[in-house]
Amino acid sequence: MELSLKNIKKEYGNKLVLDYVPISLKPGLYGLLGSNGSGKTTLFRIICGLMKPTQGAVFFNGKNIVNQAENFRDILGFLPQDFRYYRDFTARNFLLYIASLKGLSRKNASTTSDELLELVGLSAIKNKKIRKLSGGMKQRLGIAQALLNNPQVLVLDEPTVGLDPKERVKFRKLLSSLSKEKIILLSTHIVSDVESIADEILILKNGRLRDRGTVNQLVSEISDKVWECEVTECEANKLEETFLVSNRRQDGQHIVMRIVSEQAPISKASLVSPTLEDLYLYYFREEMQDENTY
Repeated sequence: MELSLKNIKKEYGNKLVLDYVPISLKPGLYGLLGSNGSGKTTLFRIICGLMKPTQGAVFFNGKNIVNQAENFRDILGFLPQDFRYYRDFTARNFLLYIASLKGLSRKNASTTSDELLELVGLSAIKNKKIRKLSGGMKQRLGIAQALLNNPQVLVLDEPTVGLDPKERVKFRKLLSSLSKEKIILLSTHIVSDVESIADEILILKNGRLRDRGTVNQLVSEISDKVWECEVTECEANKLEETFLVSNRRQDGQHIVMRIVSEQAPISKASLVSPTLEDLYLYYFREEMQDENTY
């Protein structure tokens, strides 16, 4: 099983959103990282056949998805970032409705809906109207609907938004178990959600695939660029004005700074092992510095 993107390009008028993106994916879990506006959502919509690329094509098992139409949709599960619900449906009735759209038989839809509600921890409120559910519950319902047809390809755009830490842990375990037999591609701003479970990380910046590899492979690229130092509050404030700070924590009378920099920020700084979040900050340091100017 293989999902391939052949030089995907997407333009909106004169704006280039995706710039010849080539990706080949086999069963496993892939985390797509990128800042706002990097093209992640556009890429997902093209993969799911909801948007046509300006150039290039998406292939599943060697066949263009345009020519597969319903056959590809039958093996696809998708949770968009802006997933819409029917507010007056109950959680269970909503899944039954989506199941009917996906072509499941009434018996299969009923059984599968109940199993998925149990899987995402919503069995107790399955007869509650969606408008009365919390944001986290709605998000879990969205995850359940994406799994209704037991998809071979699962695309999740910011799936952990609204989930509390405990829910995110359960979600990571679920995805990890599913990824053995499925191609799972997810985007998230919560880097820790993919750091521990992703087989590979893909980094999308300014519409281009800038890097790809395992977490260990990628973080090794900045093994000499992550520093920690213990400073006073005055020194810490000065360092924040000059350097990209990934973490700042109080330790007694001092402040421990974690800094991503090409050179040691101060003489007493020591190199430390980098994390995926450090790498993310390094790749998107220009955007981070722009945000800090406001």
